[in-house]
Amino acid sequence: MLFWPIFPLAQIPAIPAFPPLQARVETQPAPPLLPPKEMLPPLDMVPPLDEVPPQEVVEATEIRPLPGELDSIPVFNSNSPEVVLTEGILLSTFPPNGMRSPQAHLNFPLQGRFDLFTHHIARARTQAETRTLYQGIILYNPNPQPVIFEILQGASYLTSPDALFIDLPDLVDNTAGTVFSGPGSRAMSDILRGLRQPNWPTQIVIPPGQTTMLMNLPIPVGKVVPSSNGRSTLLRLSSSAPIYVANLAMFAPLTADGSERAPTIEEWQNLLINGDLAGPRDKAPTPLDRPVGEVVYGRVAGVASGSRWTAKITDNPSVEYLSIPKQGQSISYALSTVHEITFGTNQVQSAKMHVRYPDTAYYAHGNYAIEYNLTLPLYNPSDRSKKVTISLQTPLKSDEPKNGILFLKPRDRQIFFRGTVKVSYIDERGASQTRYFHLVQRRGQKGEPLLTLNLPPGGSQEVQIDFLYPPDATPPQVLTIRTL
Repeated sequence: MLFWPIFPLAQIPAIPAFPPLQARVETQPAPPLLPPKEMLPPLDMVPPLDEVPPQEVVEATEIRPLPGELDSIPVFNSNSPEVVLTEGILLSTFPPNGMRSPQAHLNFPLQGRFDLFTHHIARARTQAETRTLYQGIILYNPNPQPVIFEILQGASYLTSPDALFIDLPDLVDNTAGTVFSGPGSRAMSDILRGLRQPNWPTQIVIPPGQTTMLMNLPIPVGKVVPSSNGRSTLLRLSSSAPIYVANLAMFAPLTADGSERAPTIEEWQNLLINGDLAGPRDKAPTPLDRPVGEVVYGRVAGVASGSRWTAKITDNPSVEYLSIPKQGQSISYALSTVHEITFGTNQVQSAKMHVRYPDTAYYAHGNYAIEYNLTLPLYNPSDRSKKVTISLQTPLKSDEPKNGILFLKPRDRQIFFRGTVKVSYIDERGASQTRYFHLVQRRGQKGEPLLTLNLPPGGSQEVQIDFLYPPDATPPQVLTIRTL
């Protein structure tokens, strides 16, 4: 308990005198002058107090080129123009003979195994532009005998209503295949699992000298403008003889009462013969031999070489194992590198083009829809148990050799990767495990571990990492093995 001293009135201490108020003010330093009001930024341009500009953080790692290589399977790759506002030819491998716009036809027949990838967006800026855009893929058999055309796998999705772009956590278990954000994310997940949508037939027989429709599907836009919608498609195909393929865009024809209908095969044939390239054309790529500086990579429209990158990642070609890094260290392998962005490895993984339109990309930059099959035979050469993590990461772009990679902290808002990764391994009980994870990564983001393993002294463990590089992603990434 506290007690205050009690003084008789005569003994109360005198209250000290304070200097006059004016005197005290005069002894204080003058406040700093604020800039005139007209020089201050508008309030909506002032960042919140808790929003700190991101800082670059270096993470030490040994960066290596990715072993292996692309196969030689052709890929019909149609991604330009990405946004289609005028109907026409998106990509044609037909011969130019007899065509009204011969420059729109690349004269490249396809035979045997090949893939078909398309990714296009319809957009309405006014009410007059809200008519549905149809995408049609037409096949032609120039041979004197029937062609057996097989659809081994197939997936095609719209942004709305099939696969809306939604906010997802950085890493989500996707074993059931129900997690996706965007049509590219969903289509790549299906193909990774070996699926074929039920609306795709397993086989089409094309009579001699005849055409047939492989696809005649809408890309509708909303009636509230502005609005847009996209469609991503990936098909794994096989043809018993050479055929020609064209991807076309046409606005829905109208019936007598003004309602929309799907185009007929005759209307598609007429567009193929008499149409020109669809537009507007994307920005042309920077020539590969130009001086170093800002690069426009362009979008892809042509036939690329390579559908799958297979690699067994080892210390060197003469051994069958990959030694894990020393404690506290890591190794990173470059993924989906493009020219002038290789993390100092000088390895360009972009697929080369067999044929292309002159105003489109020189390479299949980003390797959209290409499957990566990566085998990691991990080995612990030390005499102690080690804990190892495997992660996919999205460091800042770089082309200079460094002793590390750059990340941003806090992370950037711009999403650079959204897609599903398959992880296969044998667990500690000797049981085979297969897991699927959907990842969302922003520019400069460190990735969460896909897998954490405990390796005993002299122990080994094989891990398989598989994924299809998703549309709407921005390369490159790295695969990082770290010993904790």
